[in-house]
Amino acid sequence: MLMTAFGGVMWLIFTAMLAMAVVAFVLAALFREDAYRAADKQNKGFWLIILGVVVAVNLFVPMLFLQLAGLVATIVFFVDVRPALRQVSGGRGRGWGRRGGSSSDGPYGPYNGGR
Repeated sequence: MLMTAFGGVMWLIFTAMLAMAVVAFVLAALFREDAYRAADKQNKGFWLIILGVVVAVNLFVPMLFLQLAGLVATIVFFVDVRPALRQVSGGRGRGWGRRGGSSSDGPYGPYNGGR
């Protein structure tokens, strides 16, 4: 019984790692090539190859060490590369999150401090 529960938890973890890798791959494909150069990151092809290999490893190679290495690459993309790409792309997240504007914008327009 304990091994069955452990197997279920491991399946859930592996599924979450696969989902993160697929999302990172799709997001990497959405940004333009010149955004990678402007952000001074590796080029788009590099990240598509790395994240594509991560997706393939998570799908077809059940080796925990390779999957953890892929998880590290996915986290690096989400924490370092994606924010830099969003910054040089004008802060737009391809339809996700804020739609631009300043940090003082409220729900009905800019907040001017009662002036």
